Amino acid sequence: MKAKSNLSLFQVSEITVSYHPKFKAYERPKVSTAKQAYEILFNNWNLNKIEMVEQSYMLLLNQANNVIGMSEVSCGGFAGTVMDPKVIFAIALKANASQVILAHNHPSGNIKPSSADIHITRRLVEAGKLLELQVLDHLIITRDRFYSFGDEGLI
Repeated sequence: MKAKSNLSLFQVSEITVSYHPKFKAYERPKVSTAKQAYEILFNNWNLNKIEMVEQSYMLLLNQANNVIGMSEVSCGGFAGTVMDPKVIFAIALKANASQVILAHNHPSGNIKPSSADIHITRRLVEAGKLLELQVLDHLIITRDRFYSFGDEGLI
């Protein structure tokens, strides 16, 4: 006969959230266009990998479209990376974001979205609606240009 465990299956691990902004509200850049988002993302991207492997990042925004942070979502191989909705929205919710702008690079330099890019963008937009956390745009980034799903009417 086994010894009785002191652990209860009814005990749930707790998540603690705190909010400690690293800069003042008026110091945060405001994003009004896809080009502004591209410039912020590109200037903070790991440029050593932009033509080597696919990576995805996200800009976290407050209600006034001010950037409250940027986070790497994933790093994959030459032909793809995973944009997991659970990871994306966990980061956004923990950062207290109201809106996000997603981005990933194409190491090939081709900015045309694949059918998988279009599919995941639609899924993320729908998931964001359920959470009242708007996906404002999804950018495909290369070293010298970008594609905006928002500008092209796909969001």
